[in-house]
Amino acid sequence: VPVSVMYARTLKWIFLFLLVCSIITAWYVIFPSNVVSEHANVMMYFYEYELIYKQQYPFTLRECLKCRDIDPFLVILVSSCPKDVKSRQAIRLTWGSQDFWWGHRILTLFLLGQDTQREESASALSVEDESILYSDIIRQDFMDTSDNLTLKTIMAFRWVTEFCSNARFFMKTDGDVFINTANLVKFLLKLNSSENIFTGYPLIDNFAYRGFHRKRYISYDEYPFKLYPPYCSGMGYILDGKLALRIYELMSHIKPIKFEDVYVGICLNILKVNLSIPEDKQFFLYKIDFDICKYRRLIAVHGVTSSEIIGFWQDLSSN
Repeated sequence: VPVSVMYARTLKWIFLFLLVCSIITAWYVIFPSNVVSEHANVMMYFYEYELIYKQQYPFTLRECLKCRDIDPFLVILVSSCPKDVKSRQAIRLTWGSQDFWWGHRILTLFLLGQDTQREESASALSVEDESILYSDIIRQDFMDTSDNLTLKTIMAFRWVTEFCSNARFFMKTDGDVFINTANLVKFLLKLNSSENIFTGYPLIDNFAYRGFHRKRYISYDEYPFKLYPPYCSGMGYILDGKLALRIYELMSHIKPIKFEDVYVGICLNILKVNLSIPEDKQFFLYKIDFDICKYRRLIAVHGVTSSEIIGFWQDLSSN
């Protein structure tokens, strides 16, 4: 066979190979969501039948008696850093200040890890002092860093399971979120009675980021799929108390990953619980300018400073 003919055949096979690769790549890019939706149990990849994760971190502050003599309608647990005293104080003075809304008992507490900066100035209020003054701090013995946010969320589910399993609803939120608590309770009262309620700001068909931005990056080893399962932003999600117990039980079978809200989304997917998407836009992932009509109707808005939380609350209360 002439060399030119062999060369032509080789080129032909290379061309066919590249064409097939291109078609497969194009299909993967164009139809990523179908892959996830058609194989609902793809997240079972993360599930281990043996208990692989048992939280070993002891509570150093736990407020274990908060729910002993009451049946809270709603428990709000706020993810906070030890140094964020101002934001905790702002929440205590505003949307977390009332124990009852529309006759229903509400508890608001803060989630902390150990301070990474042990040296505190003499004038600073220590976390222990805060705990004595306000009895609203839950803390475990892990370093309070951004990489440990999932540990903090697991702590929240563990606390609800061990010390407040009689709560009707549970909300996890952040210290830079403004919540219209009155609207939140109204919203929950209108929900159908279901143990599968999980709602907040929905994130669906979100891509796993592989770029250079460290905060958003997740490795293939940690998360090998292209899309995340449906989940709600960690800025504020709400779920039925009984569902919280089921999620915590499942967490011991799933190794923690970097993003706490995605981690909870994996648990929901395995439990075959769908997100309940609010009919009206009431959760805002980014701060919106204060308008009394808008803020009267919303439930939660993210990215708000402690002084803004106080100002917004005063404006709402005075009108």
